[in-house]
Amino acid sequence: MDHIVPSIHITDSAVNRVKQLTSHEKQPHLNLRVYIIGGGCGGFQYGFSLDNQIHDEDVVVQNAGVVLVVDPMSLQYLSGGSVDYIEDLEGSRFTFNNPNAKTTCGCGSSFSI
Repeated sequence: MDHIVPSIHITDSAVNRVKQLTSHEKQPHLNLRVYIIGGGCGGFQYGFSLDNQIHDEDVVVQNAGVVLVVDPMSLQYLSGGSVDYIEDLEGSRFTFNNPNAKTTCGCGSSFSI
């Protein structure tokens, strides 16, 4: 597990939502895992999950008591970006603002490099 200077930022809104979710689940040790999977109209999709495991090769970013975990393969596509949590007319969700994405789909859940 690498503890590095954060190459991914997590907004206050995302921090607050993770704290709400882990408190609701009565599992404050859960981490927010961010990952990339193939799919969507752009070729890649963002994934978010609450996870209690940190693997040796994972990169860990901490902010205000929240631990963000990213696997090395995903990090190469996510580096320099930020995790946010938004609530709007489409609902509430975690999002990723990715400076590496060349194109994104209309809903913002998939992208291409």
